[in-house]
Amino acid sequence: MAASEKKGLAIQDLILVAVLLAAGAVLKLTVGSLLASFGMKPNFIIAAYCLAIILIRPTIAQSLVIGLIAGLVCQIPMLNATPLLNIPSELLGALVCGLLIRVPMKIGKLDVNPLVNTFVSTCVSGFTFAALSAYINVVSVGGDFAVAMAAYVAIVLGTATFNCIFVEVLATPLKKVLKR
Repeated sequence: MAASEKKGLAIQDLILVAVLLAAGAVLKLTVGSLLASFGMKPNFIIAAYCLAIILIRPTIAQSLVIGLIAGLVCQIPMLNATPLLNIPSELLGALVCGLLIRVPMKIGKLDVNPLVNTFVSTCVSGFTFAALSAYINVVSVGGDFAVAMAAYVAIVLGTATFNCIFVEVLATPLKKVLKR
């Protein structure tokens, strides 16, 4: 193995993931609850793991572990109304984020990867959660899957829009501060 190859994440990277996920959980409980009362439904945990993956650029397997940890954090009772659904949704969201960080997305000198990546990753996570929730809560009792999914579209797209702006605004200054 070459000396420049990394075997795992550095301690600094692990600390960054932990701090961002903790901040995401606190923001979801506080600011997220406040904004939800005004009709917005931001998910700061998705934004946190997207930001972590964008900043540390982990392997695909490491991205999946970050998604799993995020899904497990979502199992804290005050963060989750529907147990266990966040585990597959955050796994898939983190997988997409881990894949998309490898795709260059620049407009001139502006790196729009954080914006596009977070929007797409949030949509994957949100629609996975919505599909599982619709199946469990609607289809299983004879309801219409398409109608249930239609109800989630505005929530998922609104959350994705909020998250992608949030991450894009934070990514550049954090990259500079963290020298990445």
